[in-house]
Amino acid sequence: MPPLDARTLEAYCLAKPGAWADNPWDHEHPVIKVAGGPGTGKIFAFLGATSVGVKAGATRDEADEWLRRYPDDASVMRYIGRSGWNTLVVGGAIPDDEIREAVDESYDLVVAQLPRRHRPPGWER
Repeated sequence: MPPLDARTLEAYCLAKPGAWADNPWDHEHPVIKVAGGPGTGKIFAFLGATSVGVKAGATRDEADEWLRRYPDDASVMRYIGRSGWNTLVVGGAIPDDEIREAVDESYDLVVAQLPRRHRPPGWER
């Protein structure tokens, strides 16, 4: 796989079943959602120039494992961190494969919380 940067990470996220980009806050980089359409859907990745925000665990305790393993490259997201969301630095100490796995886990956690009728076909690993 190519090294991760903002463009390749966005393409990786958008390759997931039912994923689409949205820009509700008019930022330079989009958020990636699953299910629904414009104005709806659930975010599973907040993309940045050098980071990605992901649902890093079902609980804050699970998400804190990232902080212990990568104290300089993982942090609790503002506002939603208490719900298990972390920001992970891309291109730092966290290997690209682990960033991809974090995106996969975030996607799975978010889709699993959707009503069954809104889950995209083929989302299961």
